[in-house]
Amino acid sequence: MVDSPTTDPLADDGSKGGRRKARKRAFEILYGLHFEPPADERSLSRRFAACPRDEDAPIRPENRDFAWELVLGAWANQRELDEVITRFSKNWKLARIAKVELSILRLALHEILYRQDIPLRVAINEAVELAKTYGDDNSPTFVNGILDAVARAVDNGEFTIRKGL
Repeated sequence: MVDSPTTDPLADDGSKGGRRKARKRAFEILYGLHFEPPADERSLSRRFAACPRDEDAPIRPENRDFAWELVLGAWANQRELDEVITRFSKNWKLARIAKVELSILRLALHEILYRQDIPLRVAINEAVELAKTYGDDNSPTFVNGILDAVARAVDNGEFTIRKGL
């Protein structure tokens, strides 16, 4: 895994698109796991390697590593992430949350709760952008509401991680 710069977490390939492409790839893989869950990390790794690539916009190795870390982290910590989603999604049972939004929330919560190098607002903004692209009209507001509540809880010390908004 490659450590990312902490000053501008989106600009590690000279543009804001590097990590955004990595997040898109991670989201696509996590979404696919709803339909065919991997048996183990090795199976997950094979699925990651087989994910189609955008030949017009290739992903750099450090961003591919970042995408893998997001996929592995969200998959490995899914139970804990789902507990957080359940806690902060008022009146929504996990089974009622659409697969798109659930995948985005797991991805963003992994960044918020397990990645010190990703500012809270970056994780939230990137998740909302994914929701705008892949979800329905209500998705960005739903995703933003849950993640904003989690960010406030992080900021208030309700989680062991501490980082800035």
